[in-house]
Amino acid sequence: MFTALIVLQIIISALLVISILMQSSKGGGLAGTFGGGQVGTMFGVRRTADFLIRATQVLAALFMVLSLATNILFLPRSATAESILQKGASVMTQQPASTTPQLPPAEAPVQQPGQ
Repeated sequence: MFTALIVLQIIISALLVISILMQSSKGGGLAGTFGGGQVGTMFGVRRTADFLIRATQVLAALFMVLSLATNILFLPRSATAESILQKGASVMTQQPASTTPQLPPAEAPVQQPGQ
């Protein structure tokens, strides 16, 4: 179930990016790059803009609802569960407080032959 929701979320996010990029801006947007003016000929310029705005709104709403549903359904509900960051902080606090560097053990002086 979790995998299916994540795959659906990825598909919706890709469609959302495409619908945002296809909208015509002052510079022409991605619609002007790939189709010149061809994108507006399917529905007409005004109807294409309305369709892309509406598609962006619907996809954004679906993305938010799906994100909330995934988090509500699959996050642990117990208050005692620790996140990875909290576990890392607790490990760091358990280390000894001494920060003085340890010196290597003293080595015996090397005697050269003939001494």
